[in-house]
Amino acid sequence: MCGIYLTNIPFSEDQVNEKLDKIKYRGPDFTGILKKDSLTFGHLRLAILDLDARSNQPYVYKNLTIVFNGEIYNFLDIKNELIKIGFEFETTSDTEVLLIGYYHWGKAILDKLNGMFAFAIYDSITNKVFCARDRMGVKPFYYFWKDGQFEICSQLQPLKNKTSKISEEAISIYLCTGYVPSPYSIFENIYKLQPGHSIEFDLNAKKQIIEQYWNLKPVELTNLTYDEAKNQLKDLLFDAVKIRMQSDVSLGSFLSGGIDSALVTAIASSISNEKIKTFTIGFDDSKYDESKVAEKFSDIIGTEHTTTIVQTNDFYELLNKMLEVYDEPFADSSALPSLLLNKITKNYVTVALSGDGGDESFIGYNHFFSISKFNKLKKIPYVFRIGLSQLLPETNNLKSVLKCKSENDFIERTFIGNQELLNKKSKYWLEKYYSDYRGFSDSNIQKTADLNIKLWLENDSNVKVDRASMANSVETRSPFLDFRVVEFARTLPIDFRFKNGTTKFILKDILKDFIPEQIFNLPKRGFAIPIADWLRNELKENLLVNLTDDILKSIPNLNNKIFKEQLHLHLESKVDYSFNIWRVYILVLWLNKNNVNEDDLS
Repeated sequence: MCGIYLTNIPFSEDQVNEKLDKIKYRGPDFTGILKKDSLTFGHLRLAILDLDARSNQPYVYKNLTIVFNGEIYNFLDIKNELIKIGFEFETTSDTEVLLIGYYHWGKAILDKLNGMFAFAIYDSITNKVFCARDRMGVKPFYYFWKDGQFEICSQLQPLKNKTSKISEEAISIYLCTGYVPSPYSIFENIYKLQPGHSIEFDLNAKKQIIEQYWNLKPVELTNLTYDEAKNQLKDLLFDAVKIRMQSDVSLGSFLSGGIDSALVTAIASSISNEKIKTFTIGFDDSKYDESKVAEKFSDIIGTEHTTTIVQTNDFYELLNKMLEVYDEPFADSSALPSLLLNKITKNYVTVALSGDGGDESFIGYNHFFSISKFNKLKKIPYVFRIGLSQLLPETNNLKSVLKCKSENDFIERTFIGNQELLNKKSKYWLEKYYSDYRGFSDSNIQKTADLNIKLWLENDSNVKVDRASMANSVETRSPFLDFRVVEFARTLPIDFRFKNGTTKFILKDILKDFIPEQIFNLPKRGFAIPIADWLRNELKENLLVNLTDDILKSIPNLNNKIFKEQLHLHLESKVDYSFNIWRVYILVLWLNKNNVNEDDLS
C-alpha cells in the first residue's frame, strides 16, 4: 500500500515533495520522484512485497512508467501466464507484473486482476496516461483535469490549492449521508474516479475518456442446494484469505466480537504455519465492549491476542487526527476507534486482515430488518399512510417512513435520510450515479444490499479503513471484498443469507466449523462510541462555541431553523439527533481545520 501522484503541471521537484509530505504516512519506506517528458511522477512506498529497492516506484518497463497503490493478490498466476508467453522478470513484486501485463494486454489486464488498486501508467509513445481503480473501490483515486492539465493522487490534500473552491453540492450531499460520495469531492474541479472505472488522459488531444469495466449485474440465482452453496462459499473464502496472506512483512488480523472477523481469523489460522497475531480494542463501557467475546474467539482459534482497553473519553482526543487524515468532512464516528486500533496494531504487524464487507454481501445490518417490515407497511394504501403521518409529531421517525411512496424511496431513505437538514432537497446525484441498483434484483433486501455495496461500502466503510490504516502505515486486507465473493453471494437466495430473522445465516453456519454457535451468536455492537452522550456532556461547550448562528448561516443549503431545533431537543435529552448534529459539527471543524471562512462559503 502506498501513495501515488502524477501530473503534467510544471511543478518543481520541491513543490512535488511538499505535496507528498502531506501524506507521507501512506508510504514511509521510500519516496520516489521522477520527471519524464512533460510529466512528474511521485510515489510513497509502504514495502509489503519484494522489500528490495529494485521494486521502488515510479517503475519503468520499456516505454511504460507506473505509479501503483495496492496489492494484486493473484499476481503470481498472471506472472506465470506471462512467463509462458516469453516475458522475463527482474523483481518478485506485483508492480512489475501489473506493468508488463498492461504492456502485453493493454486495458484488458483489468479483467484479469484480483486485488485492491489504483494506478496510473504513462505510455511515452502514445503520450497517453491510463489509470484505473479496483472494482470495490478499496483504494482511493482523486484527480484534477482542466484544459489538458491533470493531477492525480491517492488523497485530496496534495491536490488542494489556493484557488480550490468548496463545492456547495458536495456539502448538501454530505449533510444527507455523512460523507462525500464519488465522483464528487468536497472541492469543485477535483473528482474521485469511481470503482470499476478507468480513465485515460490523451495528452496530445487534451481529452479524457472514462469507461466502466466492472459493475454489479442483474441477479441470477444459483441452482445449487444450500449445502452445495455452503461448501463452494467456504472454498472461495479459504482462497480469498489465502491469497491475502502473501506478504514479505509481518501479518495479523483484527478480531472483534463479530462473525466476519472471527471467520476470517479462523480461516487464516487454519492456513498459517504460525500463530496469527490478533488485535481487539476493549471499551470501559460494557454497552460498547466486545473484547471478552473476542478473547474467547482467540482462545478457541488459537491466536496470539492483544486486547487494549481504552476509556471512551479518550476518543474525542483523536478528533484532530481524524480531521487531519480524512481529506473531506467524514462523519462516521467509528473512524476514531479505527484510528486507535491501527495505531496499536502497527506496534506488532504491518499487514492486517479484516472482516469488512461481510455485512453488505451477507445481509448483516439492522436496516435489513427494517426493509422486511416496510414490505408489510406498504400494503397500507399510500393515501392512508400520508393521513396517518399527519397525526404524528415531527420528532417521530415513523412519520417520514409513512411518507415513503415506494420500496425504493424507503431503501434510499436508509442511506441518505429524509434530507431534513436541507433547504432545497435533491437526489440528482443519486439518480445520476447510483440508481442502477434498482434494476439488479426484484428483492428489496437484495436491492438494499446492492446500494450498500455501491454507495456506503465505497464511500464510508472503505474510506474509513483506508485512512485509519494508512495514517498508521498499516495495510488492511479484507477477503469479503474479493469481487468473486461479492458476485457469488449475490447468486444465493436471500434465505441462504437472511433466514428466520437470522442475519448472515450461511456465514454463521460455516463459522460453526471453528467456533461453537452459542459463543458467537450474540448481538453485534460494532465500533459504536457514545456520540449522543458526548454531545450533551464532554463536547457540549466546544460544540456551542463552533456552531454559532453566523457559522450555521454560512453553510450552503443548511436549514438553520430545523437544525437549531434539533440541537436544542438533543441537548435537552428529549430526542436523539446525534447523527445530524455530529455531521454538522464535523463539517464545521473540518472547515476550520482547512481555513475555509464564511466568505468562501457564501
